[in-house]
Amino acid sequence: MNDLAADITHTSPDERKMSTALLRGWRRKCPNCGAGPLLKSYLKVNDTCSVCREEFHHHRADDGPAYLTILFVGHLMAPMLHIVFVQFRPEPLTLFTIFAVGCVGLSLYLLPRLKGAMIGFQWAKGMGGFGNDS
Repeated sequence: MNDLAADITHTSPDERKMSTALLRGWRRKCPNCGAGPLLKSYLKVNDTCSVCREEFHHHRADDGPAYLTILFVGHLMAPMLHIVFVQFRPEPLTLFTIFAVGCVGLSLYLLPRLKGAMIGFQWAKGMGGFGNDS
């Protein structure tokens, strides 16, 4: 076991700070210790933290990160598309290419971070299995 894991204790849901858990989740780190990786691939969540042994297998992020990604990307890119079109009048193919690449790139950037933040939120609130002390 790591030396860091010896210093980390599992916190009860009443002691968990929301902002810390969201930030650690956004960074794709364990919401409990902030050191272990939350994800083992692009969107696959580790069953347990390799540092503090916090269990993640019971998270319920489901489609929430995808909906949030669509919401954020749509609300950012739609006004930008309108502003660029009205101000600069680029060629349609140029406009489409730039915004298609922008939407895909922003979606790929946000999706794993929003998934981590959603799992951090669930952990901080003690939702699902995160509230049980095992």
